[in-house]
Amino acid sequence: MDVDSQPTMEETILVGDDLMTGPPSPVVPQDISSHVLEGVELCDGLLRNLFLCLQIHDIEPFCQDEIAMYRQCAERRDKEIRQRLQDSERKLGLSMPLDQANERAAQLESEVTKLERRLILASGMEGVDGFRQRWSLHGCLTDTRKRLESLKQGMENRQRDEPVPAQPPTTRRWFFW
Repeated sequence: MDVDSQPTMEETILVGDDLMTGPPSPVVPQDISSHVLEGVELCDGLLRNLFLCLQIHDIEPFCQDEIAMYRQCAERRDKEIRQRLQDSERKLGLSMPLDQANERAAQLESEVTKLERRLILASGMEGVDGFRQRWSLHGCLTDTRKRLESLKQGMENRQRDEPVPAQPPTTRRWFFW
């Protein structure tokens, strides 16, 4: 192998759009937000540092460390929030009255349908705006589907674990004509 055929290391410059490489941050429903977000590192200090760096330097190449640190923190945060969302939905499926759990499942199914339709409409948009909208909708759709699956799993586990109610004894009445 000669010297010219060896790959060269190129410096990679991250830009703000590189934060959009993974799924977007999950949307946390208000009714379970206090439980899901409790104790989660929100990365707000790192985001503040990134914005300060951008304000001072005015361009992204000078803020590579801040971008990388925020990106790592956001990925850890989002992974933890997604897991907590699924755990919360599973627990709701186990503990909610069955009619409320079915209502919640129907609401999530409706939300999935709405997001699927919006994603289809966004597929016709071109350019960066279209990409951003599809990226955001795809992330919301994926998260909502996983929440629905977790809720249904909790409901199924509950139905499996609940004892079958005993039938009241039947009394036979004999009629003689």
